[in-house]
Amino acid sequence: MAQELRLGTRGSQLALWQGNTVAARIAASGGPPCRIVVIKTSGDRLQEAPLSEVGGKRLFVKEIEDALLRGEIDLAVHSSKDMPALLPEGLIIGAVLPREDPLDAVVLPVGALGPRAVATIDDLIGVLGQSPSIGTGSVRRVAQLTRLFPGAEFHPIRGNLDTRLRKLDEGAHHALILAAAGLRRLGFASRISLALPVDACVPAPGQGIVAIEVREDDADARRMLAGIDDAAASAALTAERALVQALGGGCQTPIGALASPEDGDRLSLVAAVVAVDGSFAVRGHVRGTRAEAAALGARLGAQLIADGADGILLEARREHGAVEGIQP
Repeated sequence: MAQELRLGTRGSQLALWQGNTVAARIAASGGPPCRIVVIKTSGDRLQEAPLSEVGGKRLFVKEIEDALLRGEIDLAVHSSKDMPALLPEGLIIGAVLPREDPLDAVVLPVGALGPRAVATIDDLIGVLGQSPSIGTGSVRRVAQLTRLFPGAEFHPIRGNLDTRLRKLDEGAHHALILAAAGLRRLGFASRISLALPVDACVPAPGQGIVAIEVREDDADARRMLAGIDDAAASAALTAERALVQALGGGCQTPIGALASPEDGDRLSLVAAVVAVDGSFAVRGHVRGTRAEAAALGARLGAQLIADGADGILLEARREHGAVEGIQP
C-alpha cells in the first residue's frame, strides 16, 4: 500500500466535505493518510448553463474518472447520484459511506422570524400558492413538483450552497428544492422547511450516498476500502443503480428511486418515472433481501417499462438530449 493516497474530488464546499470525510474514515481504519487533489470538472467550468443543456451531472465526474484511469490519483470521491449508470471500463465503486437523509428538501426564505417550517404538503401549498417561483434545475424534481404546483415557474440554480441560499433570501425565488443530505452535511439543517415525502417526490437514485471509485486492478486499495464500506448503503445504491440501468436512464431523465433498509437484511425499493410536464407517472415498489439488490432493481425497472415508463423516458430524451448517468 502506498505511503500516501491521492484522493481526487471537486472543489465545491460539499465535495471537499465528502473528500475530507472519506480521508478521515480511511485514517480511522488504519489506512494511509490521504492528500486531497482538487480537480476542476466541466460542470464546474460551465456554472452559468443549466445542466440539462450542457450534458447533465456526468460533467461533474468525467475529469476525475479520467485522472483515476491515468493513475494521477488513487481514489475518486463522488456524490453517487452524479455517477454514470455504467462506469468506465476498469473502474468500480470500492466503498460507500453511510447514507445521509436521502429526501429532497424545500427551503423557504428567511423571514422576520427566521426559517419557516411547514408540516405537510398542504401547508406548503398554502404558503407558496399555486404559482410560485421555485429554484431547481432537476428534470426529475420539476416533473414531480409540477403535479403539486401546476402553475409554478421552475428556474435552474447553480453555485455553492451558501450562494443559493443567499439569493433565495434576497428574493430570487419563493422556494428552493435541494437535497437534504447536502444541507445537513454542511450545517444548514435548520434551513429545511419541509422534507418532501417519497409519495410526493421520489429522490434521485444515489442521493445522500458518498461513493469512492477505484481502479478495478488496484487490489491494495480495494482491500483497504472494504474496511470502510457501509453494507446498508451499498445494497441500496446497488438496487437503485440497477434500476437506472434497466430503464436505460440518462442524467436528465425523470427517474426517482429510493431503496430503504427494513427489518434484518431486507430492502424496500420504490421508484417513479414521471412525464416531464407532470401529466403521467408510473410508480412501482418491490421488496427483497440485500443480497438480491441488483435483481430487485432490474425487476422493478422491467415492471415500470411494462407499465409505460419507456414512452415517458423516450419523450424526455427527445426534450433534453439526455446523456448516460444517474438522475440528479
